[in-house]
Amino acid sequence: MPIDLNSDLGEGFGAWSMGDDASMLGIVSSANVACGFHAGDPRGLLETLRQAAARGVAVGAHVSYPDRVGFGRRPMDVTADELTADVIYQIGALQGLARAAGTRVSYVKPHGALYNTIADDARQADAVIAGVLAADPALVLMGLAGAPVLDRARRAGLSVVAEAFADRAYTPGGALVSRRDPGAVLHDPDLVAARMVRLATDGVIEAVDGSTLTLRADSICVHGDSPGAVAMAAAIRAALQDRGVAIAPFAGAGG
Repeated sequence: MPIDLNSDLGEGFGAWSMGDDASMLGIVSSANVACGFHAGDPRGLLETLRQAAARGVAVGAHVSYPDRVGFGRRPMDVTADELTADVIYQIGALQGLARAAGTRVSYVKPHGALYNTIADDARQADAVIAGVLAADPALVLMGLAGAPVLDRARRAGLSVVAEAFADRAYTPGGALVSRRDPGAVLHDPDLVAARMVRLATDGVIEAVDGSTLTLRADSICVHGDSPGAVAMAAAIRAALQDRGVAIAPFAGAGG
């Protein structure tokens, strides 16, 4: 059975670059493209989208809290109405750029602190879901495998895709280890590749305490801003393909 491989791209800003979008787009099947709230400027986003279109890589809107200084990784206590409007605004902006680049937005993946908050926070989760539905109910919502937000989105009428992280450590409860804690971010290409092969073939991943988590994931993420991100993504792709696991966009995604 195929699995999607995604990365967060378009995260440079003006003269400041972040990650290697061109190389990553030759490896992944889906690109979570920034929408300007945590990173990304219009010219850079348009170029990333053009490259994604040329490569046949599916595009998702990587919506965030309005937090460029903190790269969208600081939790924010925003009202539901504000968050819904922010999600609609970001999706609409990326949809316009995607059309100009010859592709389309097919899914939404919240970024950073927003992603982690809505995994369990019902109020903010419902606000994000409402924003996606208002922008385009055909969009797929990507969220943390096993998190309640996926069930909430399904009940609201959205299609969902469950995601696992190659370069992040997991708590025994299935959450991501906080980036403030040692060992939260993984860097060894061979280690992350082996973890993702086990996930794709056996449906399990090792937590930070050595216990085993059972996870059903349709997509695997490698953060584009992680050191050695391209090497990790390439190792994961090669290891999966060696085990007969095809890399392809999840159902509902595509150019």
